[in-house]
Amino acid sequence: MSENNPCLTCGACCAHFRVSFYWGECRSAGGIVPDELVEQISPYHAAMRGTTSKPTRCVSLMGEVGCGVRCTMYEQRSSACREFEASWEHGEHNPRCDAARAAHGLPPLTPPLQPDLSPDRAA
Repeated sequence: MSENNPCLTCGACCAHFRVSFYWGECRSAGGIVPDELVEQISPYHAAMRGTTSKPTRCVSLMGEVGCGVRCTMYEQRSSACREFEASWEHGEHNPRCDAARAAHGLPPLTPPLQPDLSPDRAA
C-alpha cells in the first residue's frame, strides 16, 4: 500500500461494515485469516470480530478513523477486505466507500485531477 493511499488516513469501512467472508478463508480451514480474530456467523461464513453489531469496528483496526489507521493483519486479511477499494483508487467511484466515510463525518473522496492535454492549451 502506497504512502499516499487514502485508506491510511481513513479506516471508515473497517468501522462501518460487517466484514464477512467464506469460512474456508480461516486458518483452521486451510486459509490465512487467524481464527481467533473471527466469529462464525453461519455454517459457511465468518465475520471479523467487532463487525457483527453496532457500533462496528474491526478488531484488527488500529488508530483513529479519519486520522491515521492501519490493519494489524493486513497480509492475512480476508477477500472482503482485499476486494474493497477506495473510491477512485482505480478510476472508479465506490459508493460504499463514500457511505462509510459519511457515517464517520468524512467527505467523499474525489477523482484525481487529470492534466489538461488538449492541443489548444497555451504553452
